[in-house]
Amino acid sequence: MILTNKAYDIMKWVVQLVLPGSATLYFTLATIWKLPYAEQIVGTTAAVTTFLGIILGISSFYYDRNTENRVE
Repeated sequence: MILTNKAYDIMKWVVQLVLPGSATLYFTLATIWKLPYAEQIVGTTAAVTTFLGIILGISSFYYDRNTENRVE
């Protein structure tokens, strides 16, 4: 699957900022307000974030490798 630069940038922003920030916010609020499933939600978010980060890293690696071989 080939992503456009815009799609890649959006996914990178979500993976690096939105997901970790949301997990931190929920964990903090869950601790203060006794909301349910804090550990499960944060653990799931961390797993998804890690997986997506790996996928984006692999995608970036192959993109960089392919652009280095191009002659323009």
